[in-house]
Amino acid sequence: MTQQPADDAIATLLKEERRFEPPVSFAEQAHVSLREEYDKLYRESLDAPEAFWKREAQELVFRKPWRTTLAWQPPHAQWFVGAELNVTESCLDRHLRGPRKNKAALVWESEPGETRTWTYAQLHRETVRLTRALAKLGVQKGDRVAIYMGMVPEAVVAMLATARLGAVHTVVFGGFAPDALRDRIHDCQAKVLITQDGAYRRGTVVPLKDMVDRALAQHEARSVENVVVFRRIGPDGCRIAMQPGRDHEWDALMSEADRLPGGGAVAVDAEHPLFILYTSGSTGRPKGVLHTSAGYLVGVHVTSKYVFDLRDEDVYWCTADIGWVTGHSYIVYGPLSNGATCLLYEGAPNFPDWGRFWRVVEKHGVTILYTAPTAIRAFMRQGSDWPQKSDLSSLRLLGTVGEPINPEAWVWYHHFVGGDRCPIVDTWWQTETGSIMLTTLPGAAFAKPGATGLPFFGVEVAVVDDQGADVAPGSGGKLVVRRPWPAMLRTVWGDDARYREQYWSTIPGAYFTGDGARRDADGYHWVVGRIDDVLNVAGHRLGTAEIESALVSHPAVAEAAAVGRADELKGQALVVFVTIKGNHHPSAELAETLAQHVGEQLGKFARPDQIRFAEALPKTRSGKIMRRLLKDVAAGRETSGDLSTLEDFGVIASLRADE
Repeated sequence: MTQQPADDAIATLLKEERRFEPPVSFAEQAHVSLREEYDKLYRESLDAPEAFWKREAQELVFRKPWRTTLAWQPPHAQWFVGAELNVTESCLDRHLRGPRKNKAALVWESEPGETRTWTYAQLHRETVRLTRALAKLGVQKGDRVAIYMGMVPEAVVAMLATARLGAVHTVVFGGFAPDALRDRIHDCQAKVLITQDGAYRRGTVVPLKDMVDRALAQHEARSVENVVVFRRIGPDGCRIAMQPGRDHEWDALMSEADRLPGGGAVAVDAEHPLFILYTSGSTGRPKGVLHTSAGYLVGVHVTSKYVFDLRDEDVYWCTADIGWVTGHSYIVYGPLSNGATCLLYEGAPNFPDWGRFWRVVEKHGVTILYTAPTAIRAFMRQGSDWPQKSDLSSLRLLGTVGEPINPEAWVWYHHFVGGDRCPIVDTWWQTETGSIMLTTLPGAAFAKPGATGLPFFGVEVAVVDDQGADVAPGSGGKLVVRRPWPAMLRTVWGDDARYREQYWSTIPGAYFTGDGARRDADGYHWVVGRIDDVLNVAGHRLGTAEIESALVSHPAVAEAAAVGRADELKGQALVVFVTIKGNHHPSAELAETLAQHVGEQLGKFARPDQIRFAEALPKTRSGKIMRRLLKDVAAGRETSGDLSTLEDFGVIASLRADE
């Protein structure tokens, strides 16, 4: 491990240069080459949105053009009103009419090392086959289809085939436990579930089909009529049970589909639902963020084109899982609508060792790498020797997503991965926003390590105080969006009141992101993280109530409160304070049992980093847990702020004594 020289190099770069200009050779060929050009396009996107979006969406396929660009009745927006389309025609069919037909659409590498490449013609063919198969199972326009799969090309096909029918997909991250899968199926009343027998992760098989069976055995998941099972592992590595009449083999359905008619794309209205994606909220029930067809497609298409500066010769690798919105927007719909070649990697970034990522880049000639600060910090800890063992000269652009990146990690990424020649696009956006909202276009302006940059076209953001007034440059405040944008969520599935309350009630007339930020004198935005009770742990958004509910379901736990503390690797670490019932006693063994219980209930990624036992939790006189005080305790800092509503000052003293 070459740690000290790496530390010295980072310190020097941070000290010598706070602004990183794009290389002239990159800027000259970029879609947007000058700051003045960005400024002109940005002003047009706000002042003349009809002309701007008409021009930017002209590559996409619309069966029927729109009459009105935006119909805005706060807090509900309709974009491209009157248009009809099917998003898969922009992602697949339009590429079959030219040289992209035989261009690689998906390049897949499995954790054990297998590779497969599908051209756009092949991806289209497989999508049409599954479209016919799903139609045979009774899937119709508007039906919900749940997808619970690993990172295999068939998962992309499942999403596209569902959309091609005009049905609505909800992709559930393969790391979620059966109860979390059940809750999401129940909320959207999914009719069909698509899964696989198992998936590889760090050399072991994750038994996805077994977890599906456990979820569907529960009454709340009774809406599922059919299950489609892709055999990823095979019977020698993953034996599964198939329920007659309900469960169907992927290969058998696809073979039968070859003899069936149909498979064409179903035209839908611009505002027809495309997908529901569940994200943790500040209550125990996950919320289903709803995205619709035309606005979302335009948003991810245009951001993919400009932010990643996509070219036909690029090999683009977004390392996210398709179970998260990053995978939806920047593996599937955005890049494919641009005709990009997308790399999919099935496994863990450090299997069998910490050089795997970099060998994948070298092997496939990756030119654009989009990954999370958590991963970058993990690689930093292992030393700069690992990336230097591989030839990374194919890279021309780097990106980050998921949480704010600290300047040290930014500079390490730029120096040891990008060779000081690759611009970095740090991106801020959310499941709810659908597409990238803040970034620095790679050829148009300098980057600042740690700053997510400037607003994207059509995005009007502000940093405000509690009354909604702009704060002075350099001051902290709430990050809000002041006008609708194409890819924005339309509502929370089945709960429009929650949509109104959560996003539009905090700052009147503006969408409240839930994040704190500051804006500097250059107009660059520095996002500092969540201000509500949703934690961002290693890029996964975790609702405190969902974690607490999982803990309280254990017979030993009386109460629980989850908070985050700063963590060098994860961004935020999860700390849980619990009070236990009288017939149990605090111990290391019980703490391990409770941590394992949370992992079983929600998924291993939600497992607490620390469980602290407490005789009582700090509460207001009305009984509300004062989490900000627990955050202070977890961070090891002095308690601050108003304590007038604290019921028992002795509780804090007791927690301090246990540190």
